[in-house]
Amino acid sequence: MIKNKYNVVGVMSGTSLDGVDYCWVEFSKNKHWSFKILAAETVSYSTAMKTQLSAAISLNSNELNQLNQDYTKYLGHGVNAFIQKHSILNLDAVCSHGHTVLHQPEKGLTLQIGNLPKLADYIQQMVVCDFRVQDVALGGQGAPLVPIGDALLFSQYDYCLNLGGFANISFQHNNQRIAFDICPANIILNHFVQSLGLSFDKDGTYAAQGALHLPLLEALNTLSFYHKSPPKSLGLEWVQNEVFPLVERFPLATESLLRTFVEHTAQQIVLVLKQYNLKHGLYTGGGVLNSFLMNRIAALLGHNIPMADTSIIHYKEAVVFAFLGVLKLRNEVNCLQSVTGAKHDHSSGEIYFNAI
Repeated sequence: MIKNKYNVVGVMSGTSLDGVDYCWVEFSKNKHWSFKILAAETVSYSTAMKTQLSAAISLNSNELNQLNQDYTKYLGHGVNAFIQKHSILNLDAVCSHGHTVLHQPEKGLTLQIGNLPKLADYIQQMVVCDFRVQDVALGGQGAPLVPIGDALLFSQYDYCLNLGGFANISFQHNNQRIAFDICPANIILNHFVQSLGLSFDKDGTYAAQGALHLPLLEALNTLSFYHKSPPKSLGLEWVQNEVFPLVERFPLATESLLRTFVEHTAQQIVLVLKQYNLKHGLYTGGGVLNSFLMNRIAALLGHNIPMADTSIIHYKEAVVFAFLGVLKLRNEVNCLQSVTGAKHDHSSGEIYFNAI
């Protein structure tokens, strides 16, 4: 039903496996869209679930199907706990990204687990989910999907940069929105810092102690992905096939690996910003809390980077996936051809109704 206000919960799990973001949002449509975050939190994965998700890419079809069932139930419990904790009533929908375990758009493949119709029954709410599959079927990359939210909710910025598992960017260019993955970010940093017994490098402390290794940096900067034109996107498979084998050629201390990858990420981001002459940006995602990384980006840019509101840094993607669900309920475009390379703009996602 088309109306001016929507009361929804956005659910997001990123490739860095930090946990599941739950965000209760009210959207209003007058002349322009606006939103208000009513409550939000990140629930860390249990050790068992994190281990399962880390290994998901290597599972056979039966094992992956079981994980999909289990993860859908896991999300159901998480959504119910969030709704109960915040006494949320009269929801229009729960809008969920699911968790990506397979993303090979060049082969017409993408899979986000946790998007089974059973989710609507578990939570007894309408569910809007599985936003990527239709775009890939239309010849698109299926990613990134956040730019429609950037365009309609954050238009005061020249560009929006998210530092999650991967660094991705969205901006207006030649009167259309374009967006693409720039390079890996937390997916690499979090992986290597595990050897120090940590899940992430707080403030980039260990990276700051490492020595920059120029041969590895040069090898990383010459990876073929960086020479491709948008639209383009990255996945865990690319990291495993392209990055990890490259790193194995350089037996370095963990601190040196972290230092070199921070520099690589900063350099690739700044190259894009300078190529498109982008100035005033909104920086979000867990990587923004890595002060060493942010300082390296600022140093290469030659100016300070203003920090966004904490709730936006942490929950912007959950807000936008909630918004994608609202647009789907309205049958309005939520996936842009100019961003993904699909055959045309479209309204993507599945709508599931709970059984009475």
